[in-house]
Amino acid sequence: MDTNKNVGKPISRLEGKQKVTGTAKYAAEYEVDNLLYAYVVNSTITKGKILSIDVSKAMALPGVVEVLSHENRTKLAWFDLQYTDMDAPPGTVFKPFYDENILYNGQPIALVVAESFEMARFAATEVAFQYEEESFKTSLKSNLDLSRPAKKGFATALKPPPPPPTGDFEKAYENAAVKVETTYSHGTEHHNPLELFATTTVYEGDGKLTIYDKTQGTINNQLYVANIFGLKYKNVRVLAPFVGGAFGSGLRPQYQLFLCVMAALHLKRNVKLVLERKQMFSFAHRPPTIQNLRFASDINGKLTGLNHSSKSETSSFEDYFEPIAAWSHRLYPAPNTLFEQELVPLDVYTPLDMRAPGGSTALHAIECTMDELAYKLNIDPLELRLINYSEMDPSAKKPYTSKALRACYLEAAEKFGWDKRNPEPRSMERGNKLVGYGMATGIWDAFQFPSRVEAMITADGKMVLNNAVTDIGTGTFTVMTQIAADQLGLNMEDVNFQYGDSKKPFSMFQGGSAMTSSTGVAIVVAAKELRKKLLKKAKEMTDSPFKKVEDDQVTFKNGTIFLNNNPNALVTFKDLIAFNKGRAIKTTNMGKPHLLKLKNYSLATHSASFVEVEVDKDLGVVTVTRAVTAVAAGKIINPKTARSQVYGSMVWGISKALHEETIMDPNLGKYINSNLGEYHLPVHADIQQLDVIFADEPDELINELGVKGVGEIGLVGMPAAISNAIFHATGKRIYKLPIHFNELI
Repeated sequence: MDTNKNVGKPISRLEGKQKVTGTAKYAAEYEVDNLLYAYVVNSTITKGKILSIDVSKAMALPGVVEVLSHENRTKLAWFDLQYTDMDAPPGTVFKPFYDENILYNGQPIALVVAESFEMARFAATEVAFQYEEESFKTSLKSNLDLSRPAKKGFATALKPPPPPPTGDFEKAYENAAVKVETTYSHGTEHHNPLELFATTTVYEGDGKLTIYDKTQGTINNQLYVANIFGLKYKNVRVLAPFVGGAFGSGLRPQYQLFLCVMAALHLKRNVKLVLERKQMFSFAHRPPTIQNLRFASDINGKLTGLNHSSKSETSSFEDYFEPIAAWSHRLYPAPNTLFEQELVPLDVYTPLDMRAPGGSTALHAIECTMDELAYKLNIDPLELRLINYSEMDPSAKKPYTSKALRACYLEAAEKFGWDKRNPEPRSMERGNKLVGYGMATGIWDAFQFPSRVEAMITADGKMVLNNAVTDIGTGTFTVMTQIAADQLGLNMEDVNFQYGDSKKPFSMFQGGSAMTSSTGVAIVVAAKELRKKLLKKAKEMTDSPFKKVEDDQVTFKNGTIFLNNNPNALVTFKDLIAFNKGRAIKTTNMGKPHLLKLKNYSLATHSASFVEVEVDKDLGVVTVTRAVTAVAAGKIINPKTARSQVYGSMVWGISKALHEETIMDPNLGKYINSNLGEYHLPVHADIQQLDVIFADEPDELINELGVKGVGEIGLVGMPAAISNAIFHATGKRIYKLPIHFNELI
C-alpha cells in the first residue's frame, strides 16, 4: 500500500549534480568515432527560387567531404503525410531541400559536411547562390486584409476553434451601462533555450541509426525520421536523456534533425550538426497577434457581454493555430458572447507552441481589459473578479473537476498586501519612483495524455521503470521516481526510472504541463498491477501466509510485503524473484485519461498574480520589485520542483511584458535582432522578490494522483498584472507588449 513518504516532499532534483558538474551529456556532446561535422547554409532572401549553386570553392577546401542541397540530396518520401509529426498543423509540412523554392528568410538551402566543425563553417561561406527574388509579405499589421479562418480540419481536442456566439452581443454592448473597447498586440517572440538545437547521428549500417537529439519527444522524432527516409521504426532509436530547455521549441522535429540524418545516410558516416544561436531564430516562434476586445457590464460590474477577436500570423504553407479568443468565457460568465479568430498567412516559417501558447497571449488582453473596466466602474480590480466569479466553466456549461481560484485570489492578495493599495493612478511614490500595484487572473488547461509504463522488480529487489518521456528541465525524472517509490513503499534510491529513449514504452512529447498527470498516472496504473503480480507470486510460495489475502490486507514497505494483522508474516522482493527462478517480475500498462468519467467536467489549473512595479519618473524605466503568484493545481507532488517551475514562468512573464520581441524588417523580410545581444531577456538585476503559493485543491476526479500541471500556469497572468501595475503607477495604459520605457515618460 502507499506510504506517501516521498510524494509531497520538496526533494532536490536527482540529476542536479550531473548538470551542475557538467557530467550530464546533451545532444551535441556525444563523441563517436569516425565523426563528420555539418554546417547549415541559410537563405539570404525571403522568397523566390534558387537558380544555381556553385560549390566548387567549398569542395576544394581540405577536409570538406560533401555539400548537399536539393540538387544532390538522397531520395526522400513522396507524400506530404510522411513528413508530418504528432504536433504538425494542417497544410503542407516544410520539407528541407525539397526543391529550388525559397519560402522564408533563413530557410536551410545547403549543408556542408567536413572533417571539422571549423572547416564546415568556413566552407559554408564559399558556397555561392544565384537567386530569382519575388515580392513577399512578412508584416502582420500591414497584411490584415489577408486574414481568414483556419483551414478546415485543423481543430483538435487540444486546440478547439472559438465557440459559437451566444445571445445578441451587439445589442447587449450597445445597451450596456458600462463598456470598454480595446486593442492589444504583441510582437514575435523566439524560443531561446540554453541548449542549442543539435543532433548527433550514429550510422549503424543496414538501415539502423542511433540519434542523440534535442527534442521534447523521442518517439515523435523516431516516427518522423523513419517515415521520411523509409526506415523501419525499430531501426531508428532517438535518445534525449538531458534536454537543456525547450519551452515548446522541441515539440516538432526541427530541420537540423532532418539534415543530420540525411547526411549520415548519404555518406554512411556518423554526423554531428549543431545550429548557431542566429540559426535558432530561423524556425520556432510565438506568432505576433492583434486582439480586439469589447467587454460590457451592468452598473454593478456584472458582465453582460464579451467579444474577443484575434488575428495571428501563420506561414504560407501551414495553418498554425493557438486558441486565443475564447479564454475569457472560461473564466467569466456572460449571457452575450462573440468570439472570432483568424489567421494571416505570411512568408515566414510556421510558428510553434511557446510556453502557454494562446493562454499567455489571450490573458494579457483579457485581464487588462478587465482592469480598465474596473477603473471605469470605480470597483477594485480584485472585487470585479469576485463579482464575476464562476464555480463552473461558463463556456462549456460544465463544472470544473476542482477550482480553488477564489483561494488563490484571497491568499495572494493577503500575502502581497493588496489592501494597502491607493486605488488612484499615479498616487503612490517611493523617492523618485512611481509605485503601482496590479493583479490578474490565470487559467491553463489540465491536459492528460495516454502513456505506457513498464514496471519491474529485478533480482536485487529494486524497481525499474521504463518510459520514453523526456525531462526538459522540469523535474520529471525526480517526480516520477517519487511517485513510483511510494506506490511500492520503496526508498527513492531503490527506484530506477529510465526515460528519454524512443525504444522505451510510449509517451507523448513533453508539453502542455501534462507529464505528471500522464506518465505519473501511468506509473500508478503499472505499479498497482505490479503489486498484484507480486502478491500473486507470494501466494504461490510453499506455506505462504498470503494465500487467502487481498491487496488491501498487505503493506508494501522497504522491498518487503507484510501482512497488516501480522507484521511478522513477510516476504521480501528478493525472495519473490528467487522463487521466480531469478526472472524479473514485470508488467506494462497504459495510463490514459478517464474520458467517460471526465466528459461532464472541465479541466483547468488557475492562478492569481499580484505585482508591484516602480517606474522612474525621469527615465520611464520599469522595475518589477515584487510579485506573488498563487496557483491551484491539484496535488503538488514535489513543492520544490513545482515552485521552481512557477518561478521560471513568473520570470518569463516579466520578460514577455518588458523585454522580449524579435523585430521583423518588413522591407527585408528578416528578423534584425537574431542574437542574444539584441533580443532582450531579463538578467539577474531585473528579477527581485518573487513568492509562490500553492492553494489547497483536492481533486478526486481528475486522475489517480489528483494532479494537474504547473509549468505554464505561472506565466499566463504575469504580463497583464505587470501592465495593470504600470497603469496604476503612471496613469498610462499601454496596449502593446513589450512595454518600452519611452512610452512612459
